[in-house]
Amino acid sequence: MNTHAVIAIQGKQYIAKKGDELVVEKVNKDEGEEISVPVIMYFNADSAEIEIPEKETAGKAKILKNMKGDKIRVAKFKSKVRYRKVTGFRPHLTKIKVINI
Repeated sequence: MNTHAVIAIQGKQYIAKKGDELVVEKVNKDEGEEISVPVIMYFNADSAEIEIPEKETAGKAKILKNMKGDKIRVAKFKSKVRYRKVTGFRPHLTKIKVINI
């Protein structure tokens, strides 16, 4: 039944299964290190069955790469006063691979 799981990383929840590669917000670890990820819920993609673990369960994930995301452009504009301002940034991301859940 436990084909998929909902895991929590950096305050956000992701649906994953064993062997999945996810891009998440930056995790302050080096490449190649393993981290433990808390499992919130197990479910089967084919049926409506879910299983919520009674005690906190932790899965393992390996950090593959620390990287930067695509540039995000933020533009501010006010009409009739000739105010225009454009800023942008590139978010820091981490690519992880789920080892087991």
